[in-house]
Amino acid sequence: MRPGPSHLDTARAEIIVAEAGHRAAVDYVSRFGKWDARASVRQRPGRRLSGHRDELATPFPPELAPVAAHALVAGRGPDAVREVLTHSLYQYLHFTTELEELAVIPVVAKISRNRSGLDLPEAMRADAFKIYTDEAWHAQFSYDLVRQVERASGIAVRLPELPSFVERLDAVRASLDPAVRGLEALMFSIVSETLISSILADIPHDSRLPKAVRELVRDHAEDEGRHHAYFRQVLHAFWPALSARERRAVGPLLPQVVLAFLEPDYRAIGTALSAAGLAPDEVAQVMAESLPRRRVVDEVAGSAGSAVRYFTEVGALDDPATAEAFEASGLLLGAAR
Repeated sequence: MRPGPSHLDTARAEIIVAEAGHRAAVDYVSRFGKWDARASVRQRPGRRLSGHRDELATPFPPELAPVAAHALVAGRGPDAVREVLTHSLYQYLHFTTELEELAVIPVVAKISRNRSGLDLPEAMRADAFKIYTDEAWHAQFSYDLVRQVERASGIAVRLPELPSFVERLDAVRASLDPAVRGLEALMFSIVSETLISSILADIPHDSRLPKAVRELVRDHAEDEGRHHAYFRQVLHAFWPALSARERRAVGPLLPQVVLAFLEPDYRAIGTALSAAGLAPDEVAQVMAESLPRRRVVDEVAGSAGSAVRYFTEVGALDDPATAEAFEASGLLLGAAR
């Protein structure tokens, strides 16, 4: 994928790919025209816990943390359940901070500076600056809320240093043909920003949760709606800009990238269960019975449906090896919903 000369205006860019030898016209419609009036970093305060005694009685939806409902956890009493749910909140917030800083911000920085390898319209590069600012704010407010919850709950954060998605993406990167390595950062960010998390959809409406948690996730979700639309358009520039060889190398790895972001962080969950007092054999039992593979794949497929449709739109699944990888992963079920 190599950038070439193009005729640009605020609505349309022609991506000329020297290596692939073809031209792909990409329409760009900005969702950031009223960014100053809508972005949470411009209009919303940092969210603060109120300090009420029972505010953190249900810090995270139990339905999104099935291990908390297991008999071996519930049998240890409400304090153990609350500890597991608090760590589920910590995991979500820590994941957000690391995702923004490691996977998204570096990519939008390159897009904004015209260093992405794609020849994009000026309006698209300008909007990348706004996304950079949004994502830095998401990382900051997620980090800050972890510190607030830790102080208010008295439950110390016990998490692996990095979420599992980092190690999973490193494995995908290592499996790439060295001749095409370097494309994966943009691919990772496109996937991550076009997934639809049940957390972003459900938490803002869950009155059981602390108001600060609901408001923070609502702020995040509203910003991510604009980012989702943006990266869908980035994909329409990215995929046609790849050579046939690059598509064949990258396409079959896409299901692994989706799973890297959406599959549960088993290591972090195990750490939370141990912190709640479960023995190693109990931790293994809770995780096996609460997170069976079929359930995990079905939930991942639901969240990945939009991303899979977008890759279908650009022809990624026209490659037999890519289509086979998606079929084997079970992710096509979500795209059909």
